[in-house]
Amino acid sequence: MKRILFLLLVALGFVGQAQITHTDKGDVDQNAEKILKQAAAKINGSAVSFDVTMVSRDANKKEQNRQTAKVLYNKGKYRVEAGDNILYSNNANTWHWDKLANECTLTKASTDNTDLMNPAGLLTNYSKNFRAKYIRLENDGTAVIDLTPKKGRSFHKIRILVNTKTNVLKSLTLHNYDSSSSEYQVTNFKSGVATTDGDFVFPSAKNPKVEIIDMR
Repeated sequence: MKRILFLLLVALGFVGQAQITHTDKGDVDQNAEKILKQAAAKINGSAVSFDVTMVSRDANKKEQNRQTAKVLYNKGKYRVEAGDNILYSNNANTWHWDKLANECTLTKASTDNTDLMNPAGLLTNYSKNFRAKYIRLENDGTAVIDLTPKKGRSFHKIRILVNTKTNVLKSLTLHNYDSSSSEYQVTNFKSGVATTDGDFVFPSAKNPKVEIIDMR
């Protein structure tokens, strides 16, 4: 769940209209590159919050599962609430609180720019791991952008839909090799929300009976 949810953050602010240009290095979507840099700046511009509806479909496009989550993000720090699971990260540590199990797993936050849990790093250095391509602009102003990994991953494409009138992500879909997919629909997007450092740390003082499993 962690890796997938923050693909959403990768796509925040992906807007604009791009044309494919050809160079001696191959196909380079120069405008898409510009959009990605703007997205990196946008996601780090202020704290943002949004709701996510996650829908998984099998190879026949039949819905298999649906889940909702609330996301709070600020300059690499985040909190994700999905049912009985809450993820916290303050850039140094990550906490996964499983309320049903009454335990919280503590790990070091990733500093790997290839890790999809680090959206700002991924956006800034996306060209090392992904090829970006602007596909089209729909009649309603929705921009379609594809990211394809340069090296093998569990998926072969990320398709992003953005409302270019508001510059807000509408949805993000992972397309897997077996033709199954995972779609993440974004609603209630807000920027400039108020946050404190405590929003991104597991509140151990308020939950003394929760077992902390330190894996650092």
